[in-house]
Amino acid sequence: MAPRSIWRGTISFGLVSVPVRMFTATESKELRFHFLHKDDLAPIGYDKVRKDTGEHVDPEEVVRGFEVEKGRYVPLEDEDLDRLDVELTKAIDICDFVDLDEIDPLYFRKAYYLLPEDGAEKPYLLLVRALEETGKVGIAKVVIRNKQHLAALRPVDGILVLETMYYADEVRKPEKVKIKGDLRPQELDMAKSLVENLSEPFDPEKYDDTYRKELLQLLRAKAKGKKLPEPSDGEPGEVIDLMEALRESVEKTKRGQTRRRSPARRSSSKRKT
Repeated sequence: MAPRSIWRGTISFGLVSVPVRMFTATESKELRFHFLHKDDLAPIGYDKVRKDTGEHVDPEEVVRGFEVEKGRYVPLEDEDLDRLDVELTKAIDICDFVDLDEIDPLYFRKAYYLLPEDGAEKPYLLLVRALEETGKVGIAKVVIRNKQHLAALRPVDGILVLETMYYADEVRKPEKVKIKGDLRPQELDMAKSLVENLSEPFDPEKYDDTYRKELLQLLRAKAKGKKLPEPSDGEPGEVIDLMEALRESVEKTKRGQTRRRSPARRSSSKRKT
């Protein structure tokens, strides 16, 4: 059975639109724990109410538990975690060193900064410098919140960053689908030109969450009783002539590049301000 798409929309670059469907590429395989009543292990909802009777349960009566089979739970106590291998749970164990460009970004999950404890500055800096000068990253295993993660350890501006990663069996393989379409050489050349014209050095500071800003503005306006804009239908425009859209986009981005790179234009714009 083919997976269900979780989102539909359009990739746009220049005046070219590519309608697409989105599917999840990864899945978490960590153990999921439930809240249980400590006396009889009945499941407890997030609002601290028993799911079987609807009765309220005091927080001190709630324990964590794992569902070993449908409807059968095993409670997990703090001392159970203490029984595990201390070296396993308290260490970032580097298994290998690899080149960063060998790791598909699909595997990366969440980043953490690592700073040295007092007195550990020298070995910390030694590892940072060794990674910087060899261009390698450490592939490690670490236990965080009851899950053992695969992780990449790399230096960023003199600081060690640990990025948790998905295991291979958590990364879903794409469907074996052959995307059919006849591409003309002129279309591919135009598309490559458009990509080159829109290429810039990566600067994370130039990107921000405009959706969050607009949503906050809308919520504040709604709180003040202001009139809200009419909902848009969200229908993407259809590209009738792909070649024409590519040609027009390339010309437009060429003009944009000329404006950005022309010293005369930059100086004249400064005089206007």
